[in-house]
Parts: sequence; C-alpha cells; structure tokens
Amino acid sequence: MQLGLIGLGKMGWNLMENMLDHDVEVSVFDVNEETRKKAQNSEFDIEITNSLEKLVKSLPQPRIIWLMVPAGGPTNDSVSKLVDLMDQDDILIDGGNSYYKDSIDHGQTAAKKGIHFFDVGTSGGMSGARHDGNFMIGGEKDIFSQIKPLFEKIAAKNGYLYTGQCGSGHYLKMVHNGVEYGMMQAIGEGFEVLSKSQFNFDNEAVAKVWNNGSVVRSWLMKLAQEAFANDADLDKIKGVMHSSGEGAWTVEEAIKLHVPTPAISSALMMRYRSEENDTMTGKVVSSLRNGFGGHAVDKK
Repeated sequence: MQLGLIGLGKMGWNLMENMLDHDVEVSVFDVNEETRKKAQNSEFDIEITNSLEKLVKSLPQPRIIWLMVPAGGPTNDSVSKLVDLMDQDDILIDGGNSYYKDSIDHGQTAAKKGIHFFDVGTSGGMSGARHDGNFMIGGEKDIFSQIKPLFEKIAAKNGYLYTGQCGSGHYLKMVHNGVEYGMMQAIGEGFEVLSKSQFNFDNEAVAKVWNNGSVVRSWLMKLAQEAFANDADLDKIKGVMHSSGEGAWTVEEAIKLHVPTPAISSALMMRYRSEENDTMTGKVVSSLRNGFGGHAVDKK
C-alpha cells in the first residue's frame, strides 16, 4: 500500500513511522521547510515533496492522501486545494480534529468531483499515532473496504471503527474528547483535595497505587504518576488548562440536543477558570495533556 501524508507535526510524524513499520510506502509534504529537511535527513525511506502538487503527482492512481494538519483554516485550505488537484476515485482522509460539520462540507465538496472523503477521528496521543492507534472513521461504506487494510495495520487490536456516513468519525471523536475533559477534571480535582488535606500524601505513590487494581486505573492515571515523578507537586508549571475546542463543541451539541452533560460542561468551564489563577487541578490536567498529546504547558 502507498499513500501521501500531509503534515509532519507531533502526530503526523509518529503516524508516518507507524505506517513505515507496517510496510506502507509513504510520500510526505509539510509546509515547514525545516520539517522537510528533518525528514530528508532522517533514516526513513520516504519521498519528500515540496508542494501539494508534487505530492499528488508522486502517487499512483487511485490515490490515497492522509491529511494531518490543524483543524480550521489549515485543513479547510488544504482540502480545497487537494480537491482541485486530485482525480475521480481518489481517496482523501482528514485525520485531524476537525469540526464534524466542516467534515460534512468537505465530503460534499469532494463528492462533486468523484473524490471519496473520510473523516477520521484519531485518538491515543503521540504514542498511539506511533504504535497501536485508535481511529473513528466516517465516509462511504462501499469505499471503506479499500482503506480498511491500512487501519488493520496501524491501529490497536479492536482500535478502529467504521462509524457511518461522512461527519460521523469526527462527531464521535468530538464526544470522546468531551468525555476526556470530564475524566481529566475528576483526576485533577482528586489531587486538589489531597493537596489541601491534613495529610502529607506522596502524589506519585498515590497515582501508582490507584493505577494498579483500583476502579480508576487508566492511562491517564499512569500519565499522572509520570508527571509527579518529574515534579512532585507540579511546582514548575502553571495550572493553565488550554483547550483545543472539542470540549466546547461537545457541550454546544449537547445543548442543541437537550442532553444534560454537567460533568463535561463543568470541566470545560474549569478550563476557562484556569486561565485566571493557578490551581493543582489545572496543573494535573495540564500535565496529563502534555503526557498524552505533547500539548504545551505554561512554565512558571
């Protein structure tokens, strides 16, 4: 199998390595010249192109192109350009965190030219992109069989799901991230209570014991343990919890559907609250986001 990959950021680069591990031939493009030089000087057997046009031309037909760039403007611009460059029966995959309504629009735009668009919610953070990823896939059911072997190669066991029509993949990932907000907020609040109690708890030890046999054991708890191992009380960072937008999208969708989501909504509000003053909750959630996704933390 051969495909084109656009975007070699922290997720795209790891995804590229995952694909190469599974004998997927990859041609790549990134708008950043330094990133292209890094790829050129790497050990990997890949074709590096310096434009979308050259990337498209480098691939055999029908083409498969995987887009891994920031949601919003960069994705919208890339999809628009690629639809003009690609041909009927080519397949275009958006693996970023796009808003599901944008993905529906992109699918309709691509369909006018006979191009098959798939919106793929990608989870598992950087390590998931590198090994055993998790993917939620929306698009044409009849065409999915053509790309199913790709996901069988790069996903964890039972780690991919065809979700239905275009838009459903990113919709499911949106709600997934809303759930993630609530889970991280609960972990952060737990450690906030511990930090203000009369007892002198070892945060790393607490996270470790909670992650071995307890009801709340999880990858997030493992990441908490790792964060506390590096900084016992997270004194080196600020408790600012940045948000990428999907929690807000989930809450907006819940409001539209009249579905009460108090945990997710509260978690979203606390992220906004964290921008004002430092809290242990904010520090824990910020550390977790850095651990699984490489998201920036604000240093003191």
